[in-house]
Amino acid sequence: MKKAAILILTVLMLLTAVSAVAETRISVGGSGTTLVNADYAMVTLGVVHIEKDVLNAQEKVNSTINAIRAALIESGVSKEDINTDQVRINARYDYSGSVEKIVGYSASSYLVIRTNDMENVGSVIDIAFGAGANTLDGIEFFAENTESAREESLNFAVTDARKKAEIIAKAAGLNITGIDTITESYSYTSESSRNAVFKNAVAEDSMALGATVVQSAKLSVEASVTIVFIAE
Repeated sequence: MKKAAILILTVLMLLTAVSAVAETRISVGGSGTTLVNADYAMVTLGVVHIEKDVLNAQEKVNSTINAIRAALIESGVSKEDINTDQVRINARYDYSGSVEKIVGYSASSYLVIRTNDMENVGSVIDIAFGAGANTLDGIEFFAENTESAREESLNFAVTDARKKAEIIAKAAGLNITGIDTITESYSYTSESSRNAVFKNAVAEDSMALGATVVQSAKLSVEASVTIVFIAE
């Protein structure tokens, strides 16, 4: 009886081993991209002043940044949508002599302004510069809800991986019989090459001449997967 049980166990182990040898793993990557419209923007801008006296530099920056904030609020931007990004005071040195000397101070303050008015992002910049801003650090575009776009991109990525695996399996004389593992990841980026900021543009009837025109881009929601397929 024991011999029969051992024999059966041995046969099962041999069959498992043969099955394992017959199976081939094919690891492929797939990717998918969905474009969505941005529905809010973050504008980073500020003011920089250089003075010989550090307190004068700081005072001018503080006065100007307060004027910028007040002008934005008066234009309709919510207080909650105007936040400090960074405040800096740096010494400026003269290295021409044998001993370096402080010759002045550079003070700067930056604000990050959020706006959901995608048609008038440029006006936020114009209002700020009209109130004393002298540096624009950048504009970023975002979308509130990207869940459906992520799902669509993931579907594209899985389909892409499956197609690649089937091509590889067919070329090798194999058939896809299952999936061993799947890993996935996402990325969320702005199509920066499609963004544009134009100053002193030729105005349309609804725009003032010299206004800043900001053209927002589509946002790229990308999904990628790595799938290990089983083939025989």
